[in-house]
Amino acid sequence: MQRLGILGVISVVAGLLLAGMLLPIVGGVGLLARTGANDFESLPSELEITALPQISRILAADGSTLATFYFQNRITVPLKRVPDVMQKAIIAVEDVRFYEHHGIDVKGALRALFHNGSSGSVQQGGSTLTQQYVKNVLIENAQAKGDKQSEAAAHASTLARKAKEARYALALERKYTKAQILEGYLNIAYFGDGAYGVGTAAQHYFGLSANNLHKLTLAQAALLAGLVQSPEVYDPALHPEAARARRFTVLGQMLKYHFIDQAAYDRAIVQPITLHLHRQGNGCEASSAPYFCDYVQHEIENSPAFGDTLADRKRLLLRGGLTIQTTLDPKVQKAADDAVRKYVFPRDKSGVAAAEAVVQPGTGKVLALSVNRPYGQDAKRGQNTINYAVDQAYGGGTGFQAGSTFKLFVLAAALKERIPLGTTIYAPATISNLEGFTDCAGNNLTYPSVSNAGEGEAGRYNLLTGTWYSVNTFFAQLEQRTGLCQPVKLAEAMGMHPATGGHIHQYPAFVLGAADGYSSLDLANAYATVAAHGLHCAPLAITKVTDQNGKNVRVPERDCDQALDPGLADTITSILNGVLTKAGATAANVGEPGRPAAAKTGTAENNWASDFAGYVPQMAAAVWVGDPKKLRPLNYLTIGGRQYGTVFGATIAGPIWHDTLQAALRGVPVEPLPPPDPEFVHGLTTPVPDVSGLTVSDATKVLKEAGFQVAVSSQQVKSLFPKGTVARTSPAAGAGSPPGGTVEIFLSNGHAPKTHPSPGPSPGSPSPSPSGSPSTSPSPTCTPKTHGNPHCP
Repeated sequence: MQRLGILGVISVVAGLLLAGMLLPIVGGVGLLARTGANDFESLPSELEITALPQISRILAADGSTLATFYFQNRITVPLKRVPDVMQKAIIAVEDVRFYEHHGIDVKGALRALFHNGSSGSVQQGGSTLTQQYVKNVLIENAQAKGDKQSEAAAHASTLARKAKEARYALALERKYTKAQILEGYLNIAYFGDGAYGVGTAAQHYFGLSANNLHKLTLAQAALLAGLVQSPEVYDPALHPEAARARRFTVLGQMLKYHFIDQAAYDRAIVQPITLHLHRQGNGCEASSAPYFCDYVQHEIENSPAFGDTLADRKRLLLRGGLTIQTTLDPKVQKAADDAVRKYVFPRDKSGVAAAEAVVQPGTGKVLALSVNRPYGQDAKRGQNTINYAVDQAYGGGTGFQAGSTFKLFVLAAALKERIPLGTTIYAPATISNLEGFTDCAGNNLTYPSVSNAGEGEAGRYNLLTGTWYSVNTFFAQLEQRTGLCQPVKLAEAMGMHPATGGHIHQYPAFVLGAADGYSSLDLANAYATVAAHGLHCAPLAITKVTDQNGKNVRVPERDCDQALDPGLADTITSILNGVLTKAGATAANVGEPGRPAAAKTGTAENNWASDFAGYVPQMAAAVWVGDPKKLRPLNYLTIGGRQYGTVFGATIAGPIWHDTLQAALRGVPVEPLPPPDPEFVHGLTTPVPDVSGLTVSDATKVLKEAGFQVAVSSQQVKSLFPKGTVARTSPAAGAGSPPGGTVEIFLSNGHAPKTHPSPGPSPGSPSPSPSGSPSTSPSPTCTPKTHGNPHCP
């Protein structure tokens, strides 16, 4: 009751004093008495004090800091962790009667009244530490709401503002203890050079973390206390002499009012100003993994889990003091960065760029995202902020052609239809106007023209050899058999979509990755699906988020679905392993990264890009190399200091993939690849009818009625059947062959063959190896033009 009575008297006196300030040239004590106290009491007194904006931190999977985001660089600390010497220094220089007044220093106000009355405006404020705290809170509240008008009013040098602050200060002293007010002030005050709050200031100027704040010396505390009045003027880095003079003033105040003794003063006054400046990065530019950081930032800004609107989400990131735990593995990130920049320099004179994404199979965790170019806004310095590894909605561009890496999805569709691995198709060098590509709407589309990488690739191939040697005309015909609908649906189920959003366009060129532009992250995620035995998990970068109070913020949960039959996926793995290990295969020069792996090369149309995707059981990665500004061949360019000839997927992207995985997996146990599933090796087959001894026309009719295509060999063979009739077929009578497959007829020359005790398999028929995969493949049709074909002598 006594305290309230004193405060009531002070309120009346404050009203009279402020009325005097407001009416410096209007005389009449009666007027002041009538209006001063009443007007002052009518001012609002409930000050809204909200949580101060604090730094948000993005952490790697090992807990190390990747980046910080903030509106104000602030680390709040409780008063009990602020050393006594710092508390005394700030009180001595800013409000020596802090523990004596109740929000307004009457002596200071009288002094200000006298000075302002003679000048006609506010020249001296007489503000207490409590009033300064009120001012800072009003400014902070206005900034938090984006209220520019209120923010300007809180800064304005007006008598109305002073009256409002005084009214709030009195009310504040009724509600909070001196300790609470001092703690609030020390955490909200600006100490210059971007440092808000004493905890941040100690770290910024002296390298003392919040946990080591107790190590602050008297000289250091005096320097910090002196900054608050005018941080720019007394900046010790820019104006050391002004800072030294201000520190002298603070120490003098502390001595004068007995906060320190003469001996402490004498020791402190001679101390040199020694700074250990710590620059706190703000945003992704200062990050060790800037493109991953950028992806996480977009993840937050795109997700309703972090706010209803984009503005809300940005505000939470900059002000919320979030701790954002991510999936990034620093070892993997370094491996990717080193490999990408080894083959495509950060500021490569060719104008070519490179991007790589690394994903963990079975979880979707994004382990690394790398782009060769330095991250930043300064284009003149070769900097870039477009994340070429991800979709447009997450900071990427419009995507890039993925080349033959998309043959994966046609292969998957073929195996899903139980087309056996031994199914053979003749693949000429070029096919024009190939018809019969059925999309999901039932439309029949035409492939105008598709060609192999060279004429030497013409020949007969099966699903194994067609994949190992990446034969375009083979896969175009395989896509013709599967239709467009199933491969596109499988691709989307495995995580693929255009980088610009929406669904994949159903064009015959889909098989060559040319229907849309795609990102490396989506491609790595799709290949990770195969590595995870067909389990697709959407890319996951954020695992946990807590706010400044340690409370969990809801984040998007792990999203996984079985996109492929496990046996089908494992069979694909066994095939793609051959791309790296079989002689003459497209990535034989790349090879495995020190352990069993599976991969697929990709070359964009006209050699516009080098693409590569592959995996081991624990890790999948995809690489793109190309010119992000225009479509132009990479052939004969000097990239990464190397002069290239014709560029394919295994030329640049392949070695990046290989070196990344080799370094990232160093020390990680080797896991074997799964064996193929016999069900998908042999597929669904129909027994070939026995047409021996029939004429060509009769045999053709029987075979077509059984669902087969028919080819007649020009080679006649010895047989017991009459000349010109069917001697045998390949596959042989009774053998299983896929519906729609081609059965080749061999005609008899009329001469009986010699007898053999145990005849072998029919020529051209693949025989299963112990693993279930065909160990041989049909020979191609070899001509003088086919030298260089790995299937020809």
